[in-house]
Amino acid sequence: MDQIPLSHEPSAGDTNKQLTDALPQEVVQCLENARFLHLATCTDNIPHVSLMNYTYLPSSPYSTTPVIVMTTNPSSKKMTNLAANPNVSLLVHDWVSHRPPTTQHRRLSGDSGSGASPAPEHRPSSLASLLLNLNNSAVSSISATINGAAHLSPAGSAEESFYRDRHLENNTFDAEGPVFGASPAAAAAAGAGAGAGAGDWARFGGAGEGEVRVIVVGIRDVRISDWKGAVRDWVLVPVEGEVEAGSGLVNGVR
Repeated sequence: MDQIPLSHEPSAGDTNKQLTDALPQEVVQCLENARFLHLATCTDNIPHVSLMNYTYLPSSPYSTTPVIVMTTNPSSKKMTNLAANPNVSLLVHDWVSHRPPTTQHRRLSGDSGSGASPAPEHRPSSLASLLLNLNNSAVSSISATINGAAHLSPAGSAEESFYRDRHLENNTFDAEGPVFGASPAAAAAAGAGAGAGAGDWARFGGAGEGEVRVIVVGIRDVRISDWKGAVRDWVLVPVEGEVEAGSGLVNGVR
């Protein structure tokens, strides 16, 4: 695989800025494929980043622009931040990253400083190399930074019910194995640490429903970055009258 370049495209301001009435297809693909995103909130100039389950809706009865739906405990840090500052950034990518050992690491691990012969260099099998190459190049080559304004759906409202139900439908994985290396029961007990993860579904279903608040992020703009350092900015300009109430899709699929 090629080395990651040390110099990148200047990106302090708008870079290759374009106006669009729909998200670029590669961003939609990331949102449809990825399991988690990173949510960045900020208050008093102190940033906070959370790993979140999410649901992407291209449209909904309550918004003429694409939205991203998440949930949070009302006592969470992100909730406190959003009450003070609704502006958020989201980072999403749809590859599974793996950091291979560097040549420097192999040299250091084989040199104990005692004069002993260095340990033989570990060479991955041909299958492992193939999977690594697929992981690094074939699955995806971009990440997307999405900026927008977040609001809390009014508690007990039809809006909250709609978004909560779409989010629950999209994040129930009946046949899935452990989350974050824990058993489903352990993940539920621990809250899974990712938005509306395993620990939140019991709260959605019955008693204590009010313990979960629904966050809706209206997408304003997106920045696409590839691994070579190229950057493209897109600003979302919705076209009035295009969205029909009730036509929303869940992560691009109904």
